[in-house]
Amino acid sequence: MLAPKRPLHRKVHKGRIHGAAKGGTTLNFGSYGLKALAPERVTSRQIEAARRAIVRRVRRQGKLWIRIFPDVPVSSKPAEVRMGKGKGSPEFWVAKVKPGRVMFEIDGVQGEEVREALLLGAAKLPMKCRVISRTYGEF
Repeated sequence: MLAPKRPLHRKVHKGRIHGAAKGGTTLNFGSYGLKALAPERVTSRQIEAARRAIVRRVRRQGKLWIRIFPDVPVSSKPAEVRMGKGKGSPEFWVAKVKPGRVMFEIDGVQGEEVREALLLGAAKLPMKCRVISRTYGEF
């Protein structure tokens, strides 16, 4: 699973995901892509599950690019622990995804098979997504 090698800070504030994505909104590598339609935190496990679903559907043909990286640590306290005594330890990593962000791109596979593969990957993610194409736009 994806995680940063040397994080800048061990723990960060939760924050909010405001507005639309200001970058990464167009296809840069592949012919088809999966675009987010809602703001959400995507964990490294969800990214890996989506990647596996896409790769399995296209039978390892073509090339797949992952355009998001989980670089935000999420901490949690153990169950049945009283309030106070500081913040919990880092448990997992997430990527904050804004609407309009292209998360996955694929090339080397044609037509309906790509659409099915990307929709299978989208089912593993916590937000609504749309399959986009370099030639047709959204399809």
